[in-house]
Amino acid sequence: MRILKNGRVFWNLTKGSINTKEASDILVKLMPASYASKISEKPEKSEKPGETGEKKKQQQTLLKYPVLPLNETLDRFMLTVQPLLTPEEFKKQQEITNDFRDNEGDKLQELLEQAGKDSCNWLSERWKKVAYLQYRDPVTVYISPGMTFPMENFKDRNDFINYTAKVIFGLCEFKGIVDAGKIPIVKMGKNELDNSQFGKVFGTCRIPLRIQDEIAFNSCTKHTVIIYKNHFYKLTLYDKDDKVLSAPTIAKQLTKIMDSETERGIPFGIFTTDSRDNWAEAYETLSKDPQNCATMKTIQSALFTVSLDECVKYEPSERMDELILSLIHGGGSKVNSGNRWMDKTIQLVVNPNGNVGFTYEHSPAEGQPIAMMMDYVVKKMGDDKSFGDSGSTNVPEEPQKLKFAETTPCIDQLLFFSSTNIDKLVKNLQVKVLKFQGYGKGYIKSVKLGPDSFVQMALQLAFYKLHKVPAAQYESAHLRIFANGRTETIRSCSNESVAFCKAMTSGKASIEERAQALRAAVGGHQAYTRLALQGRGVDRHLLGLKLMALENNLPVPAFFSSLGYTKSMHFRVSTSQVASIYEAFMGYGPATEDGYACCYNPRECDVIVAISCWASNSETDPKKFAASITKAFMEMKDVLDNEPKKSKL
Repeated sequence: MRILKNGRVFWNLTKGSINTKEASDILVKLMPASYASKISEKPEKSEKPGETGEKKKQQQTLLKYPVLPLNETLDRFMLTVQPLLTPEEFKKQQEITNDFRDNEGDKLQELLEQAGKDSCNWLSERWKKVAYLQYRDPVTVYISPGMTFPMENFKDRNDFINYTAKVIFGLCEFKGIVDAGKIPIVKMGKNELDNSQFGKVFGTCRIPLRIQDEIAFNSCTKHTVIIYKNHFYKLTLYDKDDKVLSAPTIAKQLTKIMDSETERGIPFGIFTTDSRDNWAEAYETLSKDPQNCATMKTIQSALFTVSLDECVKYEPSERMDELILSLIHGGGSKVNSGNRWMDKTIQLVVNPNGNVGFTYEHSPAEGQPIAMMMDYVVKKMGDDKSFGDSGSTNVPEEPQKLKFAETTPCIDQLLFFSSTNIDKLVKNLQVKVLKFQGYGKGYIKSVKLGPDSFVQMALQLAFYKLHKVPAAQYESAHLRIFANGRTETIRSCSNESVAFCKAMTSGKASIEERAQALRAAVGGHQAYTRLALQGRGVDRHLLGLKLMALENNLPVPAFFSSLGYTKSMHFRVSTSQVASIYEAFMGYGPATEDGYACCYNPRECDVIVAISCWASNSETDPKKFAASITKAFMEMKDVLDNEPKKSKL
């Protein structure tokens, strides 16, 4: 189903039509258990003519994002900083926190409560601005993750093209499900989870501006942009009756594009990998020419882009590492970094070497819609070999090459600078993908522990063993029980996690004591996770208070430069779980110069962890950290396998 320009609903009544009930069932099966406890059984209302899926989604019953009591947040904050401070430092921090509580904090709390009255979510727009749109480092590595598909083994160019065409068809089908309002409504306890992010990823593009970027939404467009050898082509994906082109038809168009180009073009896409201010300057310069404006507008309004990369060779032992690197940054100016448009929310990247995945720009949405999209397309392609065959064969127009104006000396110089910068960034990022096969979440559940919290404690232990100190550790928790909810921080380092690390490394603790410490640490993490999912973490509230000072031209209190605050915000381990039933994973760059990023996928019998850090820091090493994680996993299992059995009496 699609909505025509006249507002009427057009149904594709063919065997290739989207069976939305079937699609919803597939999506329900693919949903990770960590996101919700059950699917809403609320009956659907019949769709009226002209009623879009977006309107239906707005009928969700969602909570208003609250402003927490100041005392609750500050008391919890003090608990989270205690394991990172000495007793003397903690005492000093308590004095600073109490002073803030009794003075500036009270005024800022009042201002935040007033802001909260005027909006269903006081945080969402502010978070989007300060965390993304005002952020000036490149989106490449720093912001935009790569999300892998299962690795492929293409026999030849036709196999590569046909696969890509099927994925494109699948993305259009998934968009149809979103437009029809058929993404299953999931509940966490009694509360529905907000599905609005699914409607914010197709046709979306970040626009580079000085100081603060913008986001453009173009969900009603009908084209994709194919990027091949740095050349850009507009490919319309729907016929004149708004029916999706079949995969074989799309494949023919891809073949025409690839046959048209034998030489690399000027890598205008390399601009999008640079810092936002550098890109904004280049964007302003390019925009002075009407032809460039028209080309960039077509790219920006595409439903998504498709990067047909040039083949890259790799060592078999490094294939998973090279896969995620190709999605995070493209390999540099001499490889495929110019074959990108990093501002696009969805970039499908396909390489003849079998590396496939998404690069996604993070500002409009979290990773769940992207991961679910991947799971859906992979499952449909795996279950039905004829998937995509039944679409339209009526090509509305031939692929259109999008041309930029002749470069000027100024543009050439800016291209040189951007190419140099991405090459430096590529050289500085180190990645190791660990596929731990000793066990997976099946074993963890069998010993009555939560898989996510268990992995978090393994990361805490691995860091402690390697660096001899506890790490402030960030894990993202969704806030989807709230309207327009984004994320809260789970602070994984706790008094319990440090006690666990010390018990595991002391050599004096018994097996029973280690097991007790492990279970206490996992339990503590689970308790904080529950609070974070309810919007009761500390980080977003404290951010809101700081923003109230900035927005009202008030001095930023000394509390925000105190040792406890700065040390607990210096996340040396930045993590997230992106679950998939497939051998797929997400990866991104570290949050600090002396830290690691760890994105993991705990499957039934294994755990995949994508680890990254900076080569410029002599203290961090992804291979050593991967080895330490492996050792932590094995030692934790050994403790649990040998802990004394509790009497049933």
